Amino acid sequence: MAKILIVEDEAAIADLIELQLKLAGHTAEVLYSGDKVKTRIQDNRPDIIILDVMLPGQDGFAIMQSIRTLSIPVIFLTAKDRIEDKVTGLKLGADDYIVKPFAAIELITRIETVLRRCKKDTGVFRLENIEVRLDEHIAFYNGQRVELTSKEFDLLCVMIDNRNLALSRDKLLELVWGYDYMGETRTVDVHIQRLRKKLGLDEYIVTVYKYGYRLEVPR
Repeated sequence: MAKILIVEDEAAIADLIELQLKLAGHTAEVLYSGDKVKTRIQDNRPDIIILDVMLPGQDGFAIMQSIRTLSIPVIFLTAKDRIEDKVTGLKLGADDYIVKPFAAIELITRIETVLRRCKKDTGVFRLENIEVRLDEHIAFYNGQRVELTSKEFDLLCVMIDNRNLALSRDKLLELVWGYDYMGETRTVDVHIQRLRKKLGLDEYIVTVYKYGYRLEVPR
């Protein structure tokens, strides 16, 4: 799992992000101003930084300029929604830019995407006798390769990326099948049943009553 540094001056937001990251299996540390970021990175290099733009001390853009040569993935998190600000952040070398308010699932998914793209994650997920090679789109159960359809694998990846978080059926439809999918949420139930059967996930994919599903992974 990844080691993540959160730089956010609003304590309530920072604490919420830290909690969600830990639920997803990552380790997280919070700084509430920009002045100590570079020193902290030198002492304990993170795998990725969640960086607010408007900070006391050095702002996020100035911090990004000072650390860009360190090649640490950065996701800007800010209330500044002007396209000019987003362009500035991306031109400075940020890997993504998320505007507040945001859903925890969106942040977790984008973090996992950046980690895979930057090769900071192993690309392999293991749970008991299950192994999922995320980059290769291959899954094994009891050492035997399991044939999954593209949507089954996409659904599995979303569940892994958001492990220990409850996902609604509507959100799973959106993340796996897309915003414009016209089918019913029953599609999610069918694919969840197939994953449980093929990979022996009955114990780990938990049904959240009248809501959706959660992949429970020991922390």
